[in-house]
Order: sequence, then structure tokens, then C-alpha cells
Amino acid sequence: MRKALHRLGFRFRLHAAKLPGRPDIVLPKYRAVVFVHGCFWHGHDCRHGSYAAKRNAAWWAEKIAANRARDARKQHALKEAGWAVFVVWECNVAGGRAIGPLVRALRGIVAEPAEHQVAQPRTRER
Repeated sequence: MRKALHRLGFRFRLHAAKLPGRPDIVLPKYRAVVFVHGCFWHGHDCRHGSYAAKRNAAWWAEKIAANRARDARKQHALKEAGWAVFVVWECNVAGGRAIGPLVRALRGIVAEPAEHQVAQPRTRER
């Protein structure tokens, strides 16, 4: 995921401790964050996320529910602060299906430039 974003020209920071939830990828230019969630740990609706633990099933169900609730709180806090939040699931990263939709979404974010600068044509002095 990170290699693909960098290859496409996106510059980012990793695990920004000052932001709620410590997002995995922070794109300051776009004011966007990306969380890469493990399917099991965050309860994704796929074959990896719906795996039922054989030992301590009640404890794991509570743990995953708490993870999902925390994710929702942190994502809400980021959105309230004006950040665009994207979640990429482990099963989509492994299959290579995550990068295209993420890049299209990031390119769809219109960053308002603080100052419009028009390049002046160079003239040749004689």
C-alpha cells in the first residue's frame, strides 16, 4: 500500500501520534488519513473477519466489539477535526483491490490552494 502510494506521487507520514487513533498513513497535503485494518482484529465481514475463536469466544467477541467501537470514536473525532478518513481492509490489500479506489478518492479531494501563483513566461534578454 505504502509503496504504491509513494510510486504514484503521494507523500505521507506514518502513525501520527498527535492524531486520534494514530492513523497508519497520514496525507497532510490532502488532509486525509488511511487506516489499514486487520480483518480479524476489527471484525470485517469477510472470511478472515468472521473467523470464530475456539477458545475464550466470549472474550474475543467483546474484544473485537470494543475495537470496532474505538475505531468509530476515533474516526468520528478525525472527521470532526476536518480530516477525510479512509479504511482499507487487510483482505483488499492482499488482493491488490484497495489501491485503485483509494487513489481515486484521494484525487477527488480538492485542496484549496492558499495562494494562486501563475508562472510568468521566461523572456530572453538580449
